[in-house]
Formats: sequence, C-alpha cells, structure tokens
Amino acid sequence: MLSELKKRVHAANLELVHNGLVIYTWGNVSGYDRESGLVVIKPSGVAYDVMKPEDMVVVDLEGHVVEGNLRPSSDTPTHLELYKAFPELGGVAHTHSTYATAFAQAQRSIPALGTTHADYFYGDIPCCRVLTPEETAGEYEKNTGRSIVEGISGRSPLEVPGVLASFHGPFSWGSTPEKAAYHATVLEKLAELAFFTLQLSDSIPVFPQHMMDKHYLRKHGKNAYYGQR
Repeated sequence: MLSELKKRVHAANLELVHNGLVIYTWGNVSGYDRESGLVVIKPSGVAYDVMKPEDMVVVDLEGHVVEGNLRPSSDTPTHLELYKAFPELGGVAHTHSTYATAFAQAQRSIPALGTTHADYFYGDIPCCRVLTPEETAGEYEKNTGRSIVEGISGRSPLEVPGVLASFHGPFSWGSTPEKAAYHATVLEKLAELAFFTLQLSDSIPVFPQHMMDKHYLRKHGKNAYYGQR
C-alpha cells in the first residue's frame, strides 16, 4: 500500500540526516495521500541508518495504523492536526536542528531580517505559545498541532512553511514530503543567520516591507520570474 509514497517519505527522512538536521532517532517526515486519506510516517525510535522504505507506517487521519508492523512516530498526532487544518499540505517535517531549536527554547520567533529570509518565508517565523499544564498532561502531541495551527492563524501555511513549537523545536511543511524536508533545511539556515545578525547589534534595522514583498513575490507570486519556466 502506498509503496511509492513510502519510498519518498523514507528518502525525505534521510534528507534530514544528510543536511545535518537530525541525529540518532530525532525528527520525522510524513507524507499525505489525499486521494486515500492516508498518511505515511517514520516509525518511532528507529535509527535512520537501519530504516527502510517498508518500515514506514501508514495511518489514517485519526491515527489508526492501517499498515505496518512498527509504531508510528510519537509526533504523528501533531502531523495529523496540520493535515486536517491545511488542505494545501502534502508533507510535514519535524527536527531538533540546533539554531531553530535554540530560538524555540528561548521562546523567540525568527525575525525577517533580510532577503534570504524573504525568498522563502513571508514574514517572521512564529514561535507558538506554550502549552498549558492540562494540554501537556492530556493529548500532548495533538495539542502541539493545535497550537501550531493557532500560531499561524490568519496566514497562509504556504507563505509561512514552518514554525517553532515553544521549548520543543521546528515543524515545517509543504505540498510534498520533499518540500517539507526542504523547508526544514531552509528554516534552520534562516535561524542561524538571524542568530548571528542579532549578535551584531542590539538595534537591528527593520527589514523594509517593499523588499520583503519583492523577494517573496518574485519567487512565489502570480508573476514570479525567479528560475526557469
């Protein structure tokens, strides 16, 4: 079942390793097949260097295992909340990458400070609110997903393809598993650039909105002209 999507999700998970975003068993990528309404996700606690495409677990949107002998990632309920909230998404990624997680632990959004940021994210990368004790004691992972949905309320998830979960780490997404992993890598690099920029001065100039608009829209707007046709 969904053998091709399993291969793609497996490869996207390995992309996190290749780009230095995860170690050991940290992090996960999933992919959503909207035709069947099923999600393919990394199994929980399985090391990347032994993981195979056939180890990927298939679940429905309620988290019931449809196919697979292993338990799905413990973050599965978070992924499912995002798929249910945002029909544009076909892939979700989660890492504990260094700079992005540092911002999450400091409860700081990643500010838009320049054109590199604007090429991929239209505005600041938000740090979502802290879960309440009741939310943490209850359906923790599901409530993490709900807090992410709340955190980007009023913004397009494709214009802001990632957020920080407070004290936890980054979640990113895209229309495919590959794009989710891609945005995880971009988000980490933007966090690194912001970290060093903020070291240079206590008073960083405001990034002009007209430059934000120009750089984002030339890649993602209806009249985009970056790249090849």
